[in-house]
Amino acid sequence: MEPFDIVIINGFVLTMDPSENVFAPGYVATRGCDIAAVGRYDGGRFNAVRTIDADGGIILPGLINAHTHAPMTLFRGIADDRPLLEWLSKYIFPVEKRMDDSFVYAGARLACAEMILSGTTTFCDMYLFEQEVARAAKESGMRCLVGEVIYDFPSPSYGPAENGLKHTESLIKTWQDDPLVSVAVEPHSLFTCSPDLLKAALETALQYNVPLVTHVAETLAEVMEIRRRYGKGPVEHLSDLGLLGPNLIADHCVHLNDDDIKRIADAGARVVHNPESNMKLASGIAPVPAMLAAGITVGLGTDGCASNNNLDLVTEMDTAAKLHKVASMDPTVMNAVTVLSMATRGGAKALGMEDITGSLEKGKKADIIVVDTNRPHLTPMYNPYSHMVYAARGNDVSHSIINGRLVMENRRLLTIDVEQTIKEADKKADDVREWIGYYS
Repeated sequence: MEPFDIVIINGFVLTMDPSENVFAPGYVATRGCDIAAVGRYDGGRFNAVRTIDADGGIILPGLINAHTHAPMTLFRGIADDRPLLEWLSKYIFPVEKRMDDSFVYAGARLACAEMILSGTTTFCDMYLFEQEVARAAKESGMRCLVGEVIYDFPSPSYGPAENGLKHTESLIKTWQDDPLVSVAVEPHSLFTCSPDLLKAALETALQYNVPLVTHVAETLAEVMEIRRRYGKGPVEHLSDLGLLGPNLIADHCVHLNDDDIKRIADAGARVVHNPESNMKLASGIAPVPAMLAAGITVGLGTDGCASNNNLDLVTEMDTAAKLHKVASMDPTVMNAVTVLSMATRGGAKALGMEDITGSLEKGKKADIIVVDTNRPHLTPMYNPYSHMVYAARGNDVSHSIINGRLVMENRRLLTIDVEQTIKEADKKADDVREWIGYYS
């Protein structure tokens, strides 16, 4: 038989498959881009090009950051602890008007480095000059779903508003059939996009059979504005426009009522929860337990570094679990298995990638991470699910394989020059300081 390319042995294998199979000790073997075998490890040798000893650590699917704005790594800490409108009008918008493709590329490279180093193997992105995010992801070996943000006003990326969907179509055609990069249609939100633009975005998404991604009911101010304009809430507005369907990925969904949840569930739309960003901006707490109980697929995201301020999905899991426990005053809600599922299999389903990633199953793409548990804060280990959600940190991830390719080995990135990436990011940060008069 043809040898395996990579075999990871001697670890707690959390498959995150629908049956939640665990192999302890277990192994995962790859051949080409795919997972070739998963099972119990009996101590024997494998016919493999490369063997990685997990040394009792945790072997699991790569994490899926289902909503972020990757280039905003360059805005990390730029204007914390300020009201949302001041944050946007005095800092974020002025910078975004002046940035270019090289700025976005530098921020995206930094984001890819941060995500790989903290266990993320797949991400969904919405931003400007998104072709540069796709390029950075491809070069770093990451799997991604990207989309150019479109809205009713001119963009520094594609110019007049009417060019937005043409630009998106170009992106779709450029990356069609790429093994790592997929493209979505991404209108920014219901308050920055007219009904006509939203319907045109849906038509484009349906034409090319790609997801439609937008922010929904993130803040109370947004909900009030949509009601003022259209006499209905955001979810009802989406439904009336025909956008509430199985290809919709609705980010945030903080302010929902019971009718909204039923509408989303009945339509088969998917949701991405971003707890740390929602907390930091005082947006509120999304009713995630109620959405899960209704059968809605909910993934987990970090949002961008300007409102988080990191892309560590491991610590995001910890926040998600504890936030909902205290909000409901029930320690049993959002248990470790549920939250880890949101960051793996649930995230894959939210992005429409459940057939290729999100769990360790034969035939799926080899997106695998190893967590080193031989550390004081991870000793002893009674329950690996609990450890991943409540005890681990992103920098406990030791190895990362994406699409069958080893991209991180013993905490060393193999696809990104981290030192050079940091230098480039620091140069762009100097531009930001000049643009906004940061020290004036």
